[in-house]
Amino acid sequence: MTIDPASVAGKTLDVAERTDVLVVGAGGAGIAAALDARRQGAAVVLVDENPVPAETMGDDIPMLWGGAASGAARNRTAMTEALLAARPGLATAVEAGVDVRLGTSCWGLYANGPSVGWLPGPIAGLADETRAWLLGVGRVVVAAGCRDMGVAFAGWDLPGVAGVQAAASLAALGAFAPRRAVLLGTSDAALAAADILIAAGVTIVAVVEVAAPLADAGRLGAPVLCGHRVVRAEGGIDGVTALVVASATGERRLACDAVLLGIGTVPVIELLDAAGCRIVFDPGRGHVPLLDAAGRTSLPFVSAVGGCAGDFPAQPDIAAYRMAWVEALVLDGADDVHVCRCEDVTARDILHLRPPRYLHAPPSRRNDASLRALLGEGPPNPDQVKRLTRAGMGVCQGRRCREQVACLLALGTGEPLASVPLATHRAPVRPLPLRLAQAVAEPPDMRRHWDTWFGMYAQYVPYWDVAPTYTAATRPRDPDDVG
Repeated sequence: MTIDPASVAGKTLDVAERTDVLVVGAGGAGIAAALDARRQGAAVVLVDENPVPAETMGDDIPMLWGGAASGAARNRTAMTEALLAARPGLATAVEAGVDVRLGTSCWGLYANGPSVGWLPGPIAGLADETRAWLLGVGRVVVAAGCRDMGVAFAGWDLPGVAGVQAAASLAALGAFAPRRAVLLGTSDAALAAADILIAAGVTIVAVVEVAAPLADAGRLGAPVLCGHRVVRAEGGIDGVTALVVASATGERRLACDAVLLGIGTVPVIELLDAAGCRIVFDPGRGHVPLLDAAGRTSLPFVSAVGGCAGDFPAQPDIAAYRMAWVEALVLDGADDVHVCRCEDVTARDILHLRPPRYLHAPPSRRNDASLRALLGEGPPNPDQVKRLTRAGMGVCQGRRCREQVACLLALGTGEPLASVPLATHRAPVRPLPLRLAQAVAEPPDMRRHWDTWFGMYAQYVPYWDVAPTYTAATRPRDPDDVG
């Protein structure tokens, strides 16, 4: 049998290096996993994307930095030194023989399965500021941690509106610029992050809660404003100057230079989901990987530990809490605020399934433009809404809007939030500049026929009828002309 030279059959990947165990994330859980694997005699590579480049932080990746970083964040050497000082376990890992690589992200995990059978084994895609490459692995431990849920209100795109856990991460490195902050939310995780900020010299001006507090927010020493919603953040190009909140008795203006979003702790599962690990909705933690007693995911070679595995205090009825905030901020506030800032998609666009205005799409001619009518029966799928509105397709890859969109779909259709499917994550789960992506080596026999993969007709005709060099200019224009 002759093998189609344009197929992947017989092709090999240029895997730059190999290791027994790859640990993604050098927080406490990741360092502990790396040390445990090293004690068992395994060769271990431990990667962490911190210190995150300032350009990447500007896109709120991997956390909702919100333009709150000081100029120190641009000094990579200083940030590396601060990171090592803040995480003494890294030095212990190096001394134990762990290959520690800071400023290095894992943008994809791949393995043979139902649709792929030609890989030499499990593979991880890695990248730093200068290159991208493939690493062969025996086992992967994902310890990617958590991030903050974004919520939209007028002015939430001003510098200084940041996730509280992102702010705490910056403060631990001496790189958080604001000094007076208002905290939204009262979960244990939000208050723990606020403790770190207070220790770094940040004053919490007030704590705002849409209903009753979830925990003892009074211990922060700031007024706790229950039954309040955000009206708007005020300020300009230099950042936030005040937050206006409202209750049944009227509005109140809080002078501040930061607004910290502590409404939802979100496990960072994009790498796990894109790799094909089974993800489930936990009522107290949100979407988390399904793990066995040993911490293994549904992919035998992948384990998850720490925050991304849901290892943080559960929040009672997380669905009701998130939806209450989204309803108060977006529906009771202003539904013309951009929920998806990357693609200029408002809550109104999502609830009525209207494409972004810059696409200049004509108005719908459907008689019933409700979510239920347009999406059909059953839970609304965020992927379908993404294709119709572009919500979540921007450079932040949905980190600012993903949970908000799910809440809006649940509110708009009356479905439980737990029944709304998770919007699909796809690799690369971290932005990968083309200058780095093109540098991932491909063997000559793979590059020789890559052009045919972009021609639809060429995929349905015998390989011997495809021109040696297949270009858009020479492709058949009529199906009858094929072959």
